[in-house]
Amino acid sequence: MFRVTWKRFAAPPPSTPLPRQPDSFVGRRKLTSRSSLVIGGQESAGIVTSNGASPPTYTTLKGMGLVNTAFQPEDLLKLRHGNLGIGHTRYSTTGISELQNCQPFVVDTLHGKIAVAHNGELVNAATLRKRVMRHGVGLSTSSDSELITQLLALTPPMEELDSPDWVARIKNLMTETPTSYSLLVMYTDVIYAVRDPYGNRPLCIGRLVPISKLHSAGAGDGDTEGWVVSSESCSFQSIGARYYREVEPGEIVQISKHGVKTLSVVPRPEGDPPAFCIFEYVYFARPDSIFEGQMVYSVRQRCGHQLAIEAPTDADVVSTVPESATPAALGYAQQAGLPYVEVLCKNRYVGRTFIQPNTRLRQLGVAKKFGALTDNFAGKRVVLIDDSIVRGNTISPIIKLLKEAGATEVHIRVASPPIRFPCYMGINIPTKEELIANKPEFQDIAGYIGATSVRYLSVEGLVAAVQGGIPLQEKDQRIDSSSKASSRVGHCTACLTGKYPVELEW
Repeated sequence: MFRVTWKRFAAPPPSTPLPRQPDSFVGRRKLTSRSSLVIGGQESAGIVTSNGASPPTYTTLKGMGLVNTAFQPEDLLKLRHGNLGIGHTRYSTTGISELQNCQPFVVDTLHGKIAVAHNGELVNAATLRKRVMRHGVGLSTSSDSELITQLLALTPPMEELDSPDWVARIKNLMTETPTSYSLLVMYTDVIYAVRDPYGNRPLCIGRLVPISKLHSAGAGDGDTEGWVVSSESCSFQSIGARYYREVEPGEIVQISKHGVKTLSVVPRPEGDPPAFCIFEYVYFARPDSIFEGQMVYSVRQRCGHQLAIEAPTDADVVSTVPESATPAALGYAQQAGLPYVEVLCKNRYVGRTFIQPNTRLRQLGVAKKFGALTDNFAGKRVVLIDDSIVRGNTISPIIKLLKEAGATEVHIRVASPPIRFPCYMGINIPTKEELIANKPEFQDIAGYIGATSVRYLSVEGLVAAVQGGIPLQEKDQRIDSSSKASSRVGHCTACLTGKYPVELEW
């Protein structure tokens, strides 16, 4: 549902006190890291910190817009007493774009306050809302992230009245809804990192180390200054953290001043494979992020190689729609034996058009997003690589721009298959009618968008490019080889094939 960045700043042992800086050590690092993932959510941002006491003091900051506009330096001073916290940047797929839907959510429970941040979208949210309301719990937002928070606040049947059992509560939630979510739950001086049994949305852990050892192999366990958790590992380096590992599908991880500990692994129904979102590799993630033991950049480059095999053409140069398609374009050029050149100059001050909340904003974004580098392609046949064509709002004006600037031919090659089905698990593809692959014009897609030719990567080619680079140890899994929750590699291709990993309730 939302793209999330969370940060955990576990208090070190008393002998090595956490340094406290005037502009807030926790707040500054959290803001810097979340700026690294602003591609994931542009609508709103929020931070909740805790001082780790019992009972804790929570401090909350929320604002609309990009991270750097939602928070000013003086705002971070309010976070200076916190030594652990969670943050969130919102990209909405359900719920209106208003401050009331901004995460993290904080609620009172029988045992004190909890703060919750969520990335994903519940496939059975309507049923769960009714169930929560039958318990007499009112919901103040249209977000299913609040619904998750309220479900965690409910006392599970086996819990003792005088002490909270957060593992039981989280397991109860995971029993109620199979997917799609990655969560952080903050309670007093502990954060629980949780990934649904299908592993549909990403979640990984990083380790804060001294800057002098950030790029060296010599950083041992004794150098750990704290822990961070994020939906993408690309955010770690900017705050002085190193990638540690992924949270596995179904895993509940406790992060505290004592370190990282797996508390439980909730299995999938027997026979079901994992269902990590393949669209993360195609478009959503930053290319320097790591999923399943491989860098996204390398996967996209392999997609380009495979695309050149499946869809060759006579041309003079290969280029890209910047920037997420660049690795695929380089891979295509290498496989095809053609020179790679840049034909478009991107205005870096315009946000990503795909994640704008409505069509008008997306179209306005396209109009001012690119300029033509005419000297590189005038009088030449261009193969233009795009990572995906979802609605068709972006590619048509780009082709027109290139032809008007002197390209004799523009062949479009798409490094992913046609997107034909809505996503109900956290990507904003809400209706079939929006998707160009379902429109009558798709039968002559080249003529419709003004291209010389258009070819897509096959589903089989995409899956092969993704799974072909997963290390064997990742395929064998790390937690428990006997666990059904972590026994196989699998990816959700529902937006391409219509085969959803779980039964939908609508």
